[in-house]
Amino acid sequence: MARRRRGLPVNGVLLLDKPKGASSNHALQRARRMLQAQKAGHTGTLDPMATGLLPVCLGEATKFSAHLLEADKVYRTRVQLGAVTDTGDAEGEVVERCEVPVLEVADVERVLEQFRGEIDQVPPMYSALKHQGRKLYELAREGKTIERAVRRVTVYDARLLAFEGDAFELEVRVSKGTYIRTLAEDIGRVLGCGAHITALRRLATGPFGSEGMLALDALEALSGQREREATLLPVDVLVAHLPRLDVNEAARQRLVHGQAANVDSVDVPRGEMARLYCDEAFIGLGVVTGPQEVAPKRLLNTAAE
Repeated sequence: MARRRRGLPVNGVLLLDKPKGASSNHALQRARRMLQAQKAGHTGTLDPMATGLLPVCLGEATKFSAHLLEADKVYRTRVQLGAVTDTGDAEGEVVERCEVPVLEVADVERVLEQFRGEIDQVPPMYSALKHQGRKLYELAREGKTIERAVRRVTVYDARLLAFEGDAFELEVRVSKGTYIRTLAEDIGRVLGCGAHITALRRLATGPFGSEGMLALDALEALSGQREREATLLPVDVLVAHLPRLDVNEAARQRLVHGQAANVDSVDVPRGEMARLYCDEAFIGLGVVTGPQEVAPKRLLNTAAE
C-alpha cells in the first residue's frame, strides 16, 4: 500500500527572501511547513551567509524547477580587500593577509573590465559540488583539497556601487554556475592584495526580481492558509519563456493519457517545447512533433482530474 504524503496539495512558487545564517534547505523546510505543503524544492542554493531571492517551488511546481537552474542571476556583494579566507567569505578563517595599495575608483574599474564577458573560474572547495559522491565542502572541512575543473562562465555586467579604499560594493549579473566568492577573490588577486566577500544578496534569478520577495517572518505573520497560499505565483511562471499552445478538451484527454494530439496550428519548430493550455488552464509542457501535432512532455497531475 502506497504511503500517503503528509500535508496539503499546495502548488505554486514562493519568492522567498532567505535570511542570513540559514541554509537554503532550512529556509525551504520552514516555508513548506508554514504552507503545510506536501512537497517543496528550491531552484539553486544560496550560501548560509547570503540573503535574498530563493524561489521555492511547491507541489506540481517542482516538476518545472529545472528551468530556473539555467537562469541568469543578479547579486549585490561587498568585497573586503587585504585578506583571503579559506571559504572566500567572512565566515572562513583568514589564510593570507596583504597590504592594500592606494587605490582609486579608476583602478578598480580597470580591473573590473577584465572580468566582464566570458571568464574562466575554478569552483571553490567550499561548495556543494560533488566529488565521488561527497560534497566538496565536506572534504574541505576535513582539510582535503580536490582538483576542480575550470568552468567557463559569463559576467554580463559588473557595476561598482561604492568604493572605500579597502572595500567596495558590486552589483553583478552573471550566468548560471558563477561563484561570486571566486569572482571577488580573483579581482582581489589582480588588484594585488587578495579579497573576500563580507555580504552577498541575490536580487534576481531568471524572470523574478526582488520586488516580489517575502521574508519568512512576514509569511508566518499571515493569518491563515488562504492568505499564505495567496502569496504564491502560479506554476506556469517557471516556463513563461516558452511559446504557448492552446488545445481543446479532446486533445487534452489524449495528452494526459500519454498520447500525441492534433492542434489547429503550431507556430513552433519541430522538437521544441511549448506550454500547453486548455480553456486557459495550464496543463503542462509538450514537444512539437509535427506541423499540427504535439506530444506530452511533462504534465500536471491535476490535468488528469
